[in-house]
Amino acid sequence: MYFSRFVAIGDSQTEGIGDGDDVSGHRGWADRLAEQLSMINPRLQYANLAVRGRRTRQIRDTQLEPAIALSPDLIAAPLGMNDVLSNSMLDDVHQDLDHIYSRLAATSATVIISTFPNMAKTVPIAKRLEPRLLALNAMMREFATTYDFVLVDLHAAPVLVDTRSWSIDRLHASPFGHERFAAGAAHALDLPGSDPNWGRALDPLVPMSLAQKSIREAQWARAFLVPWMIRRFRGVSTGDGLSAKRPELTPVRQQST
Repeated sequence: MYFSRFVAIGDSQTEGIGDGDDVSGHRGWADRLAEQLSMINPRLQYANLAVRGRRTRQIRDTQLEPAIALSPDLIAAPLGMNDVLSNSMLDDVHQDLDHIYSRLAATSATVIISTFPNMAKTVPIAKRLEPRLLALNAMMREFATTYDFVLVDLHAAPVLVDTRSWSIDRLHASPFGHERFAAGAAHALDLPGSDPNWGRALDPLVPMSLAQKSIREAQWARAFLVPWMIRRFRGVSTGDGLSAKRPELTPVRQQST
């Protein structure tokens, strides 16, 4: 496929959290995909309106119409994970997603969405969220069929339930995880040279002892889970006061892998 105007919307996953930092900048799967697309069309223009912490309703209200106004021919819109993590009613999420996706489908753009990896495999405490995650993934498959969108099935990729695909907070992909998502998107779009085995499992790690696992989980909970719960209780988001990192269509600069 040949694209000239690529626009991404969404939350921290699409902003690129976990792949870079606030000083050097965040790269992420969408940026990596844009770099691949620019190798096919060096004149590609790319915008990324995603902001960390955003829920589906916020994306509907603040990102949807600005994205459409840029007249893209490719739109990336994998949405809903923050709704799974929060107390959002899934019926309301479905309604908001249907509004967003019906608007995107009415454009002439190719739209790419995704399912989401099973975080219960990498964050055991998230097991209780698994039914909500599976419900969101069912929505993604439904919308892909209904609106003839391109679907990247991250949930079916063994590599994305490997801890090496995730940053230390386990909520955001590592640079390697973002690279795998980009590879999956490239394959779903049938880009030249894309890898059909992008989601294959890695060689297994040396197993940890029960004591090592307990220490790891306690350290993770203290460093990341407790602060996240406090922010949620206070109604605070890491994206509060932030704006899109790339609000306008601009040329793509190649980065080293």
